[in-house]
Amino acid sequence: MADVSAARTKAVFEFKSATLPLIAVILKTADLDVLAEALDAQLADSPDFFEQEPVVIDLSLLQEQAAEVGTDAPEIDFAALRSLLARHQTQPIAVRGGSPEQHAAAREAGLSVAAMPSAPAPRPPAPPAEAPAPSEAPQIVRELPVPANGTLLIDKPLRSGQQIYARGGDVVVTAIVSFGAEVIADGNVHVYAPLRGKAIAGARGNTEARIFSTCMEAQLVAIAGIYRTNEVPLPEPVLGKPAQVRLDGKKIAIDAIP
Repeated sequence: MADVSAARTKAVFEFKSATLPLIAVILKTADLDVLAEALDAQLADSPDFFEQEPVVIDLSLLQEQAAEVGTDAPEIDFAALRSLLARHQTQPIAVRGGSPEQHAAAREAGLSVAAMPSAPAPRPPAPPAEAPAPSEAPQIVRELPVPANGTLLIDKPLRSGQQIYARGGDVVVTAIVSFGAEVIADGNVHVYAPLRGKAIAGARGNTEARIFSTCMEAQLVAIAGIYRTNEVPLPEPVLGKPAQVRLDGKKIAIDAIP
């Protein structure tokens, strides 16, 4: 009898690991009123950008802030936070990077606890100029697995504060990358639209990677950790025109595309 039951169970379901697209919302404040205002402003132009996609709430920056000032991690009303994020067409499913107390509170609100990624999305060094005061708006990161063909396709505009990271391959974007948005790839970055935000290619050290855009107006371009910001204006032959970015030795070179 036990054998028959086991056979039926095998036929009905099966557990398998899965790699799924995921949005991480990296909180920079625990004040939900401030967060609500920032989200409303940031997503006003694209209310349906997320289309009910799963979200993990990243608390690591709040942990770092608390550690710097020697205080406990802030309390968060996770039920209210879930409702706030759901208002913007997302489905919060988990938290990560918080304190044990925050994780316990998240579980009580019906969220699971996820492990922090072993290698966070890389960033180029900060420019030497004095940095502005940090914004309390959350950083919205799409952590997307690259398809088997090695290319990730994004066909929606990227607004300020949104980040796409194509881990393990190239990324092609067919819509505007706004100022303050980021496109990151371990391979090449192609933007067939105005590139006004940040583009980072060869994020894991590939010095042969390149950045292409049909309208080069980038706030920052970087390849394998070597970067150039718009503090040095783009030359007239490439500004607002089709161009490619490559490494020439240890320097960034930007060439017009005929």
